[in-house]
Amino acid sequence: MAEFFGTTLVILLMSISPGPDFAMVTKNSLLYSRKAGIFTALGVSCSLLIHASYCILGLAIVISKSLLAFSIIKYVGAAYLAYIGIKAILTKRQTNDLAEESSSSELSSTQAFRQGLLCNLLNPKAILFMLALFTVIVKPSTGLPVQAAYGLEMGLIAFSWFTALSIMISHPYIRTALNKVQYYVTKLIGAVLVGFAISIAKLHQNIGL
Repeated sequence: MAEFFGTTLVILLMSISPGPDFAMVTKNSLLYSRKAGIFTALGVSCSLLIHASYCILGLAIVISKSLLAFSIIKYVGAAYLAYIGIKAILTKRQTNDLAEESSSSELSSTQAFRQGLLCNLLNPKAILFMLALFTVIVKPSTGLPVQAAYGLEMGLIAFSWFTALSIMISHPYIRTALNKVQYYVTKLIGAVLVGFAISIAKLHQNIGL
């Protein structure tokens, strides 16, 4: 039980901590629609399930200790976040309201899902976090079914949190309040994503894990 509550607390804190996933869900919920935000959240959650799967299989240790594999993931992930962030920064000012803008420049469910999936999947910090979770907090003696349950729990918690975030941001009252500053908020989020990209690119491989 101590392991369960400890793991649950760490997963919850990881989910609600501001990061690339938070910025991506916020951007898509604000700039496009609630549906786009929820599918972005679904992509993040599926990525966490993938991380959990290869951690359970022991592949995360191989990735963390391989300079080539770690570097590829790091730079591809940084480039992807920078690309999404620059696109947000270059978004043109719209004279119409948010509802009209969303309908005229809708992000498809597949695109939103892919952005959420790749944002988390290509984040080397997520890899190191998951490796630490499944080697430090979850004991080696823990059975595979229980470890798999932790992975599912992580996906569900992340999906619930980011879905709630999307619903809140896309609420009509909040969207109306942000209507006048939406142009600047979008650029700010884009700058934050670029900042995360730079941070990831500078990330050193943690050989000690």
